[in-house]
Amino acid sequence: MKRQRSHSALQSLLATFAAVGLVACASTGAVSPDAEATAHAEDSPSRGADDPYGSTYRAPSTAAVLIENAVILTGTGERHDGASLLLADGEVAAVAGAGETLEAPSGVRRVDAAGRWVTPGIIDVHSHLGVYPSPGLNSTQDGNEVTNPVTAQVYAEHSVWTQDPGFPRALAGGVTSLTLLPGSANLIGGRGVTVKNVPARTVREMKFPGAPYTLKMACGENPKRVYGNRQRFPSTRMGNFAGYRAAWIDAAEYRRKHEEYRKKKAAGDEQGDKSPPPRDLSLETLAGVLDGEILVQMHCYRAEEMAWVMDLAEEFGYRVSAFHHAVEAYKIADLLAREDVCAAMWADWWGFKLEAFDGIRENIALVEKAGACAIVHSDSERGIQRLNQEAAKAMAAGNRMGMDLGPEDAIRWITSNPARAVGIADRTGSLEVGKAADVVLWSGDPFSVYSRAERVWIDGVPRYDRRDPALQPLTDFELGLTEAGP
Repeated sequence: MKRQRSHSALQSLLATFAAVGLVACASTGAVSPDAEATAHAEDSPSRGADDPYGSTYRAPSTAAVLIENAVILTGTGERHDGASLLLADGEVAAVAGAGETLEAPSGVRRVDAAGRWVTPGIIDVHSHLGVYPSPGLNSTQDGNEVTNPVTAQVYAEHSVWTQDPGFPRALAGGVTSLTLLPGSANLIGGRGVTVKNVPARTVREMKFPGAPYTLKMACGENPKRVYGNRQRFPSTRMGNFAGYRAAWIDAAEYRRKHEEYRKKKAAGDEQGDKSPPPRDLSLETLAGVLDGEILVQMHCYRAEEMAWVMDLAEEFGYRVSAFHHAVEAYKIADLLAREDVCAAMWADWWGFKLEAFDGIRENIALVEKAGACAIVHSDSERGIQRLNQEAAKAMAAGNRMGMDLGPEDAIRWITSNPARAVGIADRTGSLEVGKAADVVLWSGDPFSVYSRAERVWIDGVPRYDRRDPALQPLTDFELGLTEAGP
């Protein structure tokens, strides 16, 4: 089909190129955001000889913004009514409560937010945008390397299609950052990548500067079904765990050999080996987990399996950062709190397979009540567009059973807690001075079905405006296919 580019579509294309151009021009500087990490690459078994895939994202400079008269949820458990928020130099510069005076720089752009709410940008810790993009054709299904149960050597970022229309749709729902993961067919599926939700030509122009890699692992039915149906190992849950243990034993030995080589080299041991041990991309990733540089994101539904995985992590000396799809997290919420492991959950998805049968709507609230790190995630190109409503459902379920949960609690499930799970909480996820100005202005209470994200800033840069078509990005793929924005 011949696609006709309309005038409005051309304007969108130019706007997209303009935005990308700013990023691209900024990326030509001599020092990348990951330069320091790259400089130490040789010291890191997880990065190998170098780190060729560092972030080239740069936020363009923009005017300061003062949002006034809003209800502000900071993502730290606080709520401020009639409050103001100042964004400057890409960061949160100040939060002022009602009646407090806030010094604004000259030239600041003022936004009267009376009747509206402001929150940190939403972060989705479990997305397959780009690796399973829309349209969902066989030619675009690049999320599972189903050729071996352990494929720690693959990187999800190498499958990401930056033109997936799902990215701007998620932006319209207030999503400012997201972690893109491989699928769950394998015991160890490969590295995930955390990105800023900005228009870009390359994945590196989206990569969240300094965000650690994640490692996707999977429990239960998926890996044993995929390989069992092929009469291959593993075909049972006990096979799954034997597979994990064998991989970690190999990784520990790989790590030991590299550490021994580096120590001898540093000590000037002339009798030691002159060349480093052979490089193995899979073991390199697993060694990075053992060193605490790569964060494990574990697909796991059943309570007893999550408990086993925490025991496994203790056996080999690593941490699980978060369990994903943890429909039975409520059964072991005390263990999750004790081990400081997050649980990423759906509000009400359950029963679509047997290991999801014991899901309950109160799951997220019960994990919160136990003092553990509760997260609402999507695992869906549609669900990611309304994570605020998913959190609202979970909050309502908790309140129906007698809990006293408010918006200031629920907002943490989609902002600061996911930031913590993917290792970026020191830079975003809450409205605290010095953190990234990743902000959403809502038309009302974000936990009402009637509210919409009106405006979205990422690093203080306006990226979405429901009232301004020029700030409703389209991907190249959509040009000529649609006249309207998301």
